Amino acid sequence: MFSRLLVPLDFSEQNEAAIEIAIETARRDGAEVTLLHVIETIEHMDFEEMADFYRKLEARAAAKLSALTERVAGAGVRARYEIVFGKRAASIVQQAAASQTDLIVLSSHRVDRDHPALGLGTISYQVAIVARCPVLLVK
Repeated sequence: MFSRLLVPLDFSEQNEAAIEIAIETARRDGAEVTLLHVIETIEHMDFEEMADFYRKLEARAAAKLSALTERVAGAGVRARYEIVFGKRAASIVQQAAASQTDLIVLSSHRVDRDHPALGLGTISYQVAIVARCPVLLVK
């Protein structure tokens, strides 16, 4: 059913469930998994001024993504990773479109039932609303 899965990661504990669901889905469908990390850029700051800072973040993310990619591949799934710079929700949606993603598997934080409107600004909500492909939110 799905051939290309995109799994955006922020390296939080909630990502574990999304990774496991992506592995199960990819194994079932013979899909490829792309692990994505977006390094959020600072608004109104020239990228070049912050280049050293961003490169350190990129190196740290690459090490984590490399290990996770090996783990996914070790489960018998074709896997790769991408690191992009920008705003998280917009970058996730852009990457999904550019790579012709069939399904975004995204971890989601639980929303406070007493204050559900506070969850409207979350990355997972923004991606789920804007993405052109299906989005599976994993809690």
